[in-house]
Amino acid sequence: MKEIVGIQFKNASRVYYFSPLEYKFKVGEYAIVETVRGLELGKVIIENRNVEDDELSHELKPVIRKANNHDLIIEKKHEEMAPESFNIFKKYVNELNLPMKPLYCEYTIDSSKVIFYYSAEDRVDFRELLKLLTPHFKTRVELRQIGPREAARVVGGLGSCGRVICCKTCLNNFDFVTMKMAKDQGMSLNTNKISGVCGKLMCCIGYEHELYLELKKEVPNIGQLVKTPNCACCKVVNVDYIKKIVSVQENPDGAPVRYEAKQVSLVVPRNPNEPDCELVVTNDLSEEPVENVDEVVVEKEEDKGKKKIYKPFVKNNKNNKKKKNNKNDKK
Repeated sequence: MKEIVGIQFKNASRVYYFSPLEYKFKVGEYAIVETVRGLELGKVIIENRNVEDDELSHELKPVIRKANNHDLIIEKKHEEMAPESFNIFKKYVNELNLPMKPLYCEYTIDSSKVIFYYSAEDRVDFRELLKLLTPHFKTRVELRQIGPREAARVVGGLGSCGRVICCKTCLNNFDFVTMKMAKDQGMSLNTNKISGVCGKLMCCIGYEHELYLELKKEVPNIGQLVKTPNCACCKVVNVDYIKKIVSVQENPDGAPVRYEAKQVSLVVPRNPNEPDCELVVTNDLSEEPVENVDEVVVEKEEDKGKKKIYKPFVKNNKNNKKKKNNKNDKK
């Protein structure tokens, strides 16, 4: 067990753990800590508490001290200086015609460094830019490239839902998001429709994934066979997991019929990794056996002498067409 304090540096950003040493912090207080960027002022989000060692991904850095009123005055002064410094940074970037997008700038609490953040598709040679910036600010200048997700958090914007993007308001960490998650939620697999303003898959897909996994336990999947009040066996063609609505194809020539999930029951669980099957019934028992199939003798009295063959069926299979053409050639 180790004692930690959770500190956040920007609104809705990740919370980092530090060792509080002898200090006792309350939520809302400020602390001076050392990071890879230098000395920074951070806000306490999690007060002193003990956590298990396996919850810590790296060794804890100690808090330097509690922030005082002088530190808060300096931080406010830096916030006033940042927009003007950022405009100078953008001006020089445009003059040099560099392939980079300026995002924002910040000062360390001890004024020993000014950091400019930008996004770019590739690495940028900004040596000429540093030669112009360093004499102007008369302090150490650092340029940091950040990814598209972090850039979207800084810039902000509206998502496809019409609300402010989640990474700007509520998400602290960027979770891993995959196309499989989108498929499990019944979303369109068109990347243009499920991508956020950053160009990556929307964070809400990963955020809601666990909820959909729970809902899928109560609702049949697309392609499964179910029993409805009007049909003994029909196929699920669409599912609304949130409303728990199931659309089934009761009539091959008709429109899908919608039911509540509690009104249908599963008939035959279907393995999505197996190909669809067609039922082949033949009267000629002398016919050459089909390879790799299971034969089931029909037990009904009127169907004696017939056999059922479950044969793999794949649409537009070129190999099947070639076999048929070869038989015709022999004839």
